Amino acid sequence: VPNRLPFPPDANYIEPAKTLFEACARNDTTSLRSILERGVMKEEAMELNINGRNGLMVAVGKGFVDIVSMLHTCPFIDINHQDNDGNTALMIAAQAGFITILNYILNYYSGVDTELRDPRGFTALIKAGLQGREECVCSLLMHGADMNAMDLVQGRGLKDWVLRTGRFETLNRIRRLQGHPVAEQFCGTYIPEWPELKQLVAKATATKTAGQKLRQRLKDSLSFSFPHDPQDNGVMDHMVRITTGIHSPLVATGCRPLCPTSPPEIGKRRFAVPELLKKHSVKELEESTVSHSNGSIHSASLTGLSATSVSLTSCCQESQRRESITAGGMRSFIPRSMAHRNSIFPSGCIPKIEVTKSGEPTPKKEKKKKRQKGYLEPPVWKYKEAKEEKKREKKLQQEKEKEKEKEKKSKGSKNSSSQK
Repeated sequence: VPNRLPFPPDANYIEPAKTLFEACARNDTTSLRSILERGVMKEEAMELNINGRNGLMVAVGKGFVDIVSMLHTCPFIDINHQDNDGNTALMIAAQAGFITILNYILNYYSGVDTELRDPRGFTALIKAGLQGREECVCSLLMHGADMNAMDLVQGRGLKDWVLRTGRFETLNRIRRLQGHPVAEQFCGTYIPEWPELKQLVAKATATKTAGQKLRQRLKDSLSFSFPHDPQDNGVMDHMVRITTGIHSPLVATGCRPLCPTSPPEIGKRRFAVPELLKKHSVKELEESTVSHSNGSIHSASLTGLSATSVSLTSCCQESQRRESITAGGMRSFIPRSMAHRNSIFPSGCIPKIEVTKSGEPTPKKEKKKKRQKGYLEPPVWKYKEAKEEKKREKKLQQEKEKEKEKEKKSKGSKNSSSQK
């Protein structure tokens, strides 16, 4: 994954972290898991440092992906909390270019406000554009961030600031995204066919006259080929759509969306998984699909959403003492197909391995065939020649020592016989 910073827990700390903020700052996932299991109060969950940042914001700023993925189960974490500079966790991730953390916040933290501003009036989208974070800009736009938002100081929008800071690649990416504002390949009704393919094949296979052939030869000999960007709605665009679609015949996609009837679109508000689960019951999500429509959610007809795509587990309900979510509910908001799981055993359970002896004898190694004359032999490396020479010298020394021992024994036997 790009932008994922695999920071290990700090080895300078001998004792485990005791508070939620301390575990987030250290990237101590083991301590954080135990803290969430025992439960936390609102004061502990929203403990702030000197800069006014809570544990989530500190983890986002340092790029601790595992900490961010665990904290979404805590109900007391305020995702829209602003520090002393007016930054939120979303702004920090967008400005730093941590696309994995940004997507996780947008997809699994409920109530994310993309239009919050700092004292200068900058939103998370403008901050990402200022730093040239193309992936973060695209992700925010497809989540429904306002492209026409202006700052409060100079009254400039996203494109104005991108041009002012010289982020021309980001501007080109925004224009290309506006050319295809809907990711139709993520819709359940998308047909993976290229309509222009038949016309191009017919044109290439059509018989040409002698004049057309001569004209084509002259054109090929006199024209120069320069590298250029792929054409819009051309082969590259078709290959991207067909390989990323949920019904792709070429690639087996690893996840299925909860809303296959409502593909992502620029300016359309996208709801997180917890928000979808609050609006609809588990049975409704299993039997039907859900669609986003201008800030509201409504049900749609049955499509290819599997009954096992959403899994809800029980959460602890200690309302009197502590009201956080236990380990049983750590993945309650995440569908099984979209959960952060072990890459070696994706099913979640580690299989038992039994070792048994084979009844068949082990096959013997085949003897090397003698090299035939008249054929080229592979080169012998110098270090191999030196090894072989050392082995020969050792063998010669051992043989000489054996001969000396034999001579000594024979002399000793002769002396004993002469004395007798």
